Amino acid sequence: MSGRIFAAMKKQWFKLSNLWNGLFFAAMLALIFSTSAKAWAIEGLMKVGLFQPKISAEPVKAIAATPLPDVAFKGVDGKTVRLSELKGKVVFINFWATWCPPCVAEMPSINDLYEKLKTNKTVVFLIVDADANFKKSQPFMAKKKFTMPLYQLAGGVPTDLVNNSIPTTTILDKNGRIAFHQEGAANYSDPKALKFILELAK
Repeated sequence: MSGRIFAAMKKQWFKLSNLWNGLFFAAMLALIFSTSAKAWAIEGLMKVGLFQPKISAEPVKAIAATPLPDVAFKGVDGKTVRLSELKGKVVFINFWATWCPPCVAEMPSINDLYEKLKTNKTVVFLIVDADANFKKSQPFMAKKKFTMPLYQLAGGVPTDLVNNSIPTTTILDKNGRIAFHQEGAANYSDPKALKFILELAK
């Protein structure tokens, strides 16, 4: 009798084992091939404290001595904005793409930061579609209910701003100098990011 019970338990264990193995394998495949699954995993890691922006606790200061060259961006409304027109404002620039999991993962935190600062007339957000494909990026933003202003480049871009790596985020001070630059995903919901921008905006 005990042999039968043991055999039944063993059979059941193998069934459960196969189920868990199957689920694990499916999850791994999703993480390998699905942008959404990868983004979801990275976003989860952000929520437990990883991927924090590399913002120094030291007093805010520019990390570049001179302003960036003038760069032009085109909005979804067709209007062009140039960095030279934004002097006197703090400018948050993020380069991203819909197919990039780390980009997608950090977007909710950027949108959260934008919502906190959108009424501040001294701060401007430029969320730049690196693929320059509004037909793809606009529906993505709408589906996610992101309210950030969407742009694409309207000319050349200096490597100081973005250099073959996305996501890349740069914050310019009111003189157009780089005050923060990060390649790779970060959680911009971190209070340090808000404090940093508000200090620059004074």
